Amino acid sequence: MLTPKVHFMKYSFPPSFFPLYRLWQLPYFWAGIKMYDLISGKQILKASYYLNKPQVLERFPLLKADKLVGGLVYYDGQHEDARMCLSLALTATRYDAAIANYVEALELIKGKPYPPAPSLSSTTNNALAKSPTQTKPAGIADVVTGARVKDRLTGKEFVIRARCVINATGPYTDTVRHMDDKTKPKICQPSAGFCGSCVYTTFLFHTTSQYTSPSQMGLLDPSTRDGRVIFFLPWMNFSLAGTTDSPCSLTDHPAPTEAEVNFILEEIRAYLSPDIKVRRGDVLSAWAGIRPLIRDLNSENTQSIARNHVIEVSPSRLITIAGGKWTTYRSMAEETMDKAIEVCNLKSNSSCQTKGLLLEGAHGWRPNLFIQLVQEHGMDVDVARHLTGVYGDKALVIANMASLTGTRWPILGKKLHPEFPFIEAEVKWACQEYACHAVDFLARRTRLAFLNAVAAQEALPRIVELMAAELGWSKSRQKEELETAQSFLGREMGFDLHAQESVPISLTMEETTQLVEKFRKLDSGSKGYISLSDLQRFCEESGEHLSKESLQRALNSMDMDKDGRIDISEYLHFMSALKSGTVAHSPLKRAFNRAPIPVHRSGGGV
Repeated sequence: MLTPKVHFMKYSFPPSFFPLYRLWQLPYFWAGIKMYDLISGKQILKASYYLNKPQVLERFPLLKADKLVGGLVYYDGQHEDARMCLSLALTATRYDAAIANYVEALELIKGKPYPPAPSLSSTTNNALAKSPTQTKPAGIADVVTGARVKDRLTGKEFVIRARCVINATGPYTDTVRHMDDKTKPKICQPSAGFCGSCVYTTFLFHTTSQYTSPSQMGLLDPSTRDGRVIFFLPWMNFSLAGTTDSPCSLTDHPAPTEAEVNFILEEIRAYLSPDIKVRRGDVLSAWAGIRPLIRDLNSENTQSIARNHVIEVSPSRLITIAGGKWTTYRSMAEETMDKAIEVCNLKSNSSCQTKGLLLEGAHGWRPNLFIQLVQEHGMDVDVARHLTGVYGDKALVIANMASLTGTRWPILGKKLHPEFPFIEAEVKWACQEYACHAVDFLARRTRLAFLNAVAAQEALPRIVELMAAELGWSKSRQKEELETAQSFLGREMGFDLHAQESVPISLTMEETTQLVEKFRKLDSGSKGYISLSDLQRFCEESGEHLSKESLQRALNSMDMDKDGRIDISEYLHFMSALKSGTVAHSPLKRAFNRAPIPVHRSGGGV
């Protein structure tokens, strides 16, 4: 999959290592990673190797040194999976496919099979085109000939006819299979992933601050306290930690939990030097996803289920491709299409052509294309690298859409957030690539929501404003988009996780007395709680100028019972969490303490 000639997207294969703390682990894991190298064959990224203790600590100085024997290093690939998925869909349109997002299958349509197609090259690939007239030979059983679907943006329902229907719906595999036959046993076991690698969006990840993982090395623990695998990887200048694995129910809105966040942090702390404090406040984003694992009907343990795939053909010719992973996506597609040609009387003039096929954006891409953006468009180097690494030759189009920054340098490419290379022109481009909601841009066209939920919240109003201009949204639609995206960030990206709830109040008697006195000063009118207007008044009196939106976010972060106000218990919990680093940053901290934020507590997390 990671072949430059096939696609342009920035990918990497950072080294990851197993820290070894027992001598017997050395030959055991050495044999395992060398078998991994052997199976990779010519496609091996780099060969694995052994590091002694001094070499390990040189490359990963944060690691716990006590009883360390050495480490084994291996290489695995990373890529921008959301962009990869979209590029595949866009590439399909280049070959006359019709694609549609926000379309839901309501039911499968059955009828007599169509006559054999003369050839694939002479038939339309447009799924929305009118189907040819069906023949109905007597004695032939009904087969799946299409689906009734619903446009979730407009509510309109319509029918799509097809010679062959393929079910490639991930965790919704059994939902579609049961549209065909309700009596079928389930073959898909939804598995919730909490924290995880950056190569597959159906895991849950924690993005932690840059300083907690050296950019050149990742860490893998093959056996946690409960037998799971934990890894700690560099990703887009941040770090990812994960993953957990447990059966779950199917949902459109998987959400992280504070318990899973704490589990991952505890496992990481066990491997790091005692003088390194990985705090809850270092977690900048947290999310959950659902893996579509293939069920072993004799086992309910998802941790032992293999990540391979199966192709199933029902008596009514519904073809289901289930399971699998990014590493094998192209071969999965080839096998599925071969099966479709065989089962549904399709004709092909050639074999599968996808091996080595250039994806959308790859045709004019070259490794040094970013230099052209810097020299000809006056763009920041990081922005130029980002654009060419994600969009390929389309980066030139986006650069031409970019607005002036109003500064001496860079000239073009106004950023959506000062800490990230995402620019306003990308929002306009995303609308041309079928982005329909603000969440689409935050989470499915860029990775801002996954990198830092707070930064995503701060960039959101401008994103909505830009999309409104492109898509003609009314004021009410803009308000709806803003609220929906804020709800998404809160529920699914960890923004509303209240870390302080899981931590007992740890304040001295003197600190408690001082905070109670400060609470009374904040509580105008002795109501027994702090309101938004109280916070506004207090900040003005303290000389801290914060926007109403910032104050509202600060209030929400303290409001554990979601009643829109802060009582004394919530206030003490929050201040204790600030003290311990469980909550690393708040815009109110300086106003409350009237002192600069200490460097050792400035993680900035959710």
